[in-house]
Amino acid sequence: MGNAYTRIKQPELVRRALLDHAAKLAVEQGLAAVTVQAVSDAAGVTKGGFTHHFPSKQALIDTVFHELLERLGHDLDRRMEADAEHYGAFTRAYLEAVFDMDPSAKGSPWAALSISMLTDPKLRVSWTQWFQERLERHEATDSDVQLTAIRLAADGLWLADLTGVALGERIELRNHLLQHTYEQGVERPHEAANSRTGRSKKNGKNVRMATS
Repeated sequence: MGNAYTRIKQPELVRRALLDHAAKLAVEQGLAAVTVQAVSDAAGVTKGGFTHHFPSKQALIDTVFHELLERLGHDLDRRMEADAEHYGAFTRAYLEAVFDMDPSAKGSPWAALSISMLTDPKLRVSWTQWFQERLERHEATDSDVQLTAIRLAADGLWLADLTGVALGERIELRNHLLQHTYEQGVERPHEAANSRTGRSKKNGKNVRMATS
């Protein structure tokens, strides 16, 4: 029974190891370091074991890339589900995801994702198709030109982080961009908090003046 379980599960474990080591090599040494030999050695399998799961290096890289896109998609969906405001929900989720990720961090899978898109035309096409599908899915809530500008700003932030460009006050920048993802007349969550804080300070000042 135990041997049968091992035989069934081992191919899945080998495939997972190949994917994980490929992503690790891409992050630490660049996409050029992801070779059949290097990944096979890191995963402890033969070249035959590699080709059993992936017919080529490109097939492996494509799978790693699509897994990262799937993770990003789940993250965006989770953020949108928690957003009470429909207008601009996808743009806010995308903006917040970009602010929360750090593609320049050592070992970050987003570094591999970003660098791969910059160097591999096929992966750029995959990213474009994936993102376009998202835009079409949320066209009713996120097609406004202002929201498009916010998403482009998020892309600029992603690239700045990747290349090490200092951005200064990230929280202030984040709040500034977020406040422009809501319809006019809708109170923003962070504005409501600031408004309450301002009223508290003002009321406290009035009380002091009245008692002085």
